[in-house]
Amino acid sequence: MNRDDEAAFREFVSVQMEQLRGLAYLTCGDWQLAEDAVCTALAKLYGRWHKVDRPESYARTMVVRAAVDEVRRPWWRREHAVGDNLPEPAVRDATPDVIDRLTVLEAMRTLPVQQRAVLVLRYLEGRTVSETAEALRCPEGTVKTNTARGLARLRERLDVAEPLGTIAGPGYIERAS
Repeated sequence: MNRDDEAAFREFVSVQMEQLRGLAYLTCGDWQLAEDAVCTALAKLYGRWHKVDRPESYARTMVVRAAVDEVRRPWWRREHAVGDNLPEPAVRDATPDVIDRLTVLEAMRTLPVQQRAVLVLRYLEGRTVSETAEALRCPEGTVKTNTARGLARLRERLDVAEPLGTIAGPGYIERAS
């Protein structure tokens, strides 16, 4: 497309855009689909600009057809990723994880310091009973007792029927082995 044709196309788009968008909205009833329909129609018109005698009529027809197609077209057929132009994978919503962490942290704060320390060392840091006993300078039996009591209190506070186990990360608890 030469510069004159491109300038004429840009002028056409700036003058006709709102009317075409309104026409598409009246056809499909959704502003986002209307925008998509207008963009699709204008992209096709751009490629044929030098061949079209009556661009207003052509654009209006293409917009109506594109709007109808947008409504009829299932979502999975709208976009086709090809080759290296694959979209980035969607980011998983971490809200439930954050809520779980905050809930577990709040429950951990209600535990006595010794029980909390034992659970943190055993399950967050992954230490054995003997390593935990050495770090806290207490007998292994005390570590085992505090572990059992701490997990029982967490189950109670978190209203968990199943046994709690190892903590997979800050604030997370998995099954104990």
